[in-house]
Amino acid sequence: MFEIKSSRLALDSLCIYRNLLKDPIIKKLKLLLEYICLDDKELSQSINLYNDFLYSLLDKDVDSLEDYIVNKIIFDENSFSKNVHKLNADKKKELIKNAVSLDLENLQILSTLDSKNIKNYLINYFKDEEFKYIIEKLPDWQIKCEYVDNKVNHENIRNIKQKLFKSNRWGGLIYDLEDFHIQYGCGLFAEFRAFVWEHSAENGYFNGVKNPDPVELEDLIGYENERQVVIENTVQFLKGFSANNVLLHGDRGTGKSSTVKAILNKYYKEGLRMIEVPKAYLTDFPDIIRNLKERPQRFIIFVDDLVFGDDEESYTALKAILEGGLENKSSNILIYATSNRRHLVKEYFNERPGIGEEVHAGDSVQEKLSLADRFGINVVFSSPDQNKYLEIVDGIAAKRNLNIDKETLHKEAKKWELWYNGRSARTARQFVDWIEGHENI
Repeated sequence: MFEIKSSRLALDSLCIYRNLLKDPIIKKLKLLLEYICLDDKELSQSINLYNDFLYSLLDKDVDSLEDYIVNKIIFDENSFSKNVHKLNADKKKELIKNAVSLDLENLQILSTLDSKNIKNYLINYFKDEEFKYIIEKLPDWQIKCEYVDNKVNHENIRNIKQKLFKSNRWGGLIYDLEDFHIQYGCGLFAEFRAFVWEHSAENGYFNGVKNPDPVELEDLIGYENERQVVIENTVQFLKGFSANNVLLHGDRGTGKSSTVKAILNKYYKEGLRMIEVPKAYLTDFPDIIRNLKERPQRFIIFVDDLVFGDDEESYTALKAILEGGLENKSSNILIYATSNRRHLVKEYFNERPGIGEEVHAGDSVQEKLSLADRFGINVVFSSPDQNKYLEIVDGIAAKRNLNIDKETLHKEAKKWELWYNGRSARTARQFVDWIEGHENI
C-alpha cells in the first residue's frame, strides 16, 4: 500500500507540471489510485478503473508507463519549458527550477508504479470475495523502458529520453532539460518539425505531421542556382538576420514544393519549423502569428500552389502579412509560397483600361499584378530544355545506381516525356521510377 499512496501523493504534489493532471491517461491513473486508497471498495469498480487506465495506456504508442511519463515531461508546456530561454538568473528562476526538480522526483516515483503491487493489494483486500481470481488474471503494464525505440527520429529527443531512462534521480537532470528547451522549445514544436494548420469547428490549430515528406536537398537534381537563392535566404533567417519572404513560381513539376520541404529537412535541427497553411485559411494569419511569435524556433509558413480569384478574403490577408503591419510583424516568421503563376491574382480582359466600368481600372490591374512583388525574393523555376531534362534523368539514375546504357536511357526518356507530362523534373523522376521497376521485372 505504501507504493500506491506514494504515487498518489506524488501526483498531488505536482506544481510546475500540474497540467499533466489534465492528461486523460494520468487522470485515469489518478482515479484508480484515489479509489484504491478509499476505506471501502467494490471489486467490480476496482477492476473497471484498473482496466480503464491500462486500456488507455496500451492504446498509446509507448513501450511502458515510464516511456509515457517521460514523453509528457519532454513535451509539456509550462512556466518552465515555455519561458526557459527568457528566465533571468534571479530568485524567480531558482524558485521555478527548484519546483521543477521536485516535480521530476515525484514523476519518477509515479513512473515506477508496479501493477503487480496494485493487484496484490486488491487480492488481499478482496480475499473473501468469490471472484477475486479475476484480479489475478488482470494484465500487467510494463514499468521500465531500457532503450529508446528507433521510431523516435529526432536525435535530440532520443538523447534526452535516454538520459531520463538511465537516471536514478530525475531531479538532477534539470539542466539537461533546460538546455533541451532552450534549443528545441517545448510542446508540439519540440516534438514535430512540420505542421498543417487545420480547423475544428470554429477554431484553428496546429496539427503535427508524424511522417513529413523525407525529400533531401541532395535528392533534387537540377535547378541548383534557383535552389541556392532559397537556401541562402533560409540560412540568413536562421542566423537571426533579416530575411525575405520568398515566392517560388514557374512551370509545374519543376521542384518548387520539394525545394521548400527539403530545406525543412536540412535545417530543422537548427530550430527551423514549417507550418503549411491552406489558402482557405490565410485569413487565420493573425492567430497563427500570435501563437508563434514568442517561441524560440524559426518558422516558415508554407503556402503551396497559390493563386487567387476575385474578391477573396485570403488575398487581403496575405497582402497585409506581406506588407508587415504592426500586428503581423515577427522576426521569427517568414512566408514561402509556391505557384505555377507569376501573377497570383487572376486578371480578366474586361478589367483592362477602357474595357471595364471602373473609373480607375488601371489601378486595380496594377494592384493585382503587384502581389507577387510584395515577396522580397521571386525565384523562377522554368521547364527544362531537352538537354537539361536528360541531365536530370542521368542524375537521378546515377543516385539510384542504375546500370543502364546511357543511349537507351535517353531514348526511353524522350519517349516518356512525349507520351506523358512533357519535360520537367517530376517527369524525369517518374520516368526513372518506371524504368527502374521495368528493368528489375
